[in-house]
Amino acid sequence: MSSDPPAFELPLRLFGGFRVLIDALHAELARQGHPDVRPMHGFVFQAVGSAGTTATELGRRLGISKQAAAKTIKGLERLGYLKRGVDPRDSRRKTVQLTDRGIDCLQRSAQIFVDLHAGWAKTIGRQRLRELEEDLIKVTPPEVFRLDMPGWFGGG
Repeated sequence: MSSDPPAFELPLRLFGGFRVLIDALHAELARQGHPDVRPMHGFVFQAVGSAGTTATELGRRLGISKQAAAKTIKGLERLGYLKRGVDPRDSRRKTVQLTDRGIDCLQRSAQIFVDLHAGWAKTIGRQRLRELEEDLIKVTPPEVFRLDMPGWFGGG
């Protein structure tokens, strides 16, 4: 009888590690003035990017419908993270941009991830964490950040 864990535990453990990090991120973001930010919002902020985008393009990037993207934009606009505008090169094209509050949230998130990474290094050791990261690089696609995860999970 093998002492190895059942194979189905691997994706659950990987997702569990993701969940631990994301839950800790959002708890700290709440303490730092961003209590309404949810995990999907990070994907939205990244998909909007520094140049902005349209609702249609946002939906495509996230793998969700245009209607789901519009609903998400409306909610984040109400919370002060996104603003709508008009493309200066084409007045027919409506854009979505990050507000200063959205940019602040992204900047805080980046620092919080640095702190969480350091915490994991302290718990399992810097070398072991580096080896774990190297192993994950070997078994995952090169595009480390898939923006279409919300759609993949059934987010719209």
